[in-house]
Amino acid sequence: MKLHPDASNAYAIQSYGPDGVVVNGQLRPVPLILCAVQGPQTWSANGFEGLTQTNFDELLPFQPELVIFGSGERIKFPAPRLLQGLIRNGIGVETMDNGAACRTFNVLAGEGRRVLMALLPLT
Repeated sequence: MKLHPDASNAYAIQSYGPDGVVVNGQLRPVPLILCAVQGPQTWSANGFEGLTQTNFDELLPFQPELVIFGSGERIKFPAPRLLQGLIRNGIGVETMDNGAACRTFNVLAGEGRRVLMALLPLT
């Protein structure tokens, strides 16, 4: 699906699909971390069933105000214990399917928010 971001200096998603996510014109494989100002990076998550607290703790150095967790093709909520590090640090977490996560990321990044998206493959 193609997306149309607002004009801003933030990284933005143009499209997403089974092959990955197109960020600022470049196809990036998932799992992926996308920070609005630091750009896309590989995420060590090995799929939903293999998620650990360590995977989510990798997001802490980015100091986001909000993490958007894209759980794949369908919305699946991670166990609350996995999010403890984020919550202890006052970081909000929203879980969405990948389509909603990509659209929401573009809106919030376009507004200049300190948002970070952690995206799993579409499976």
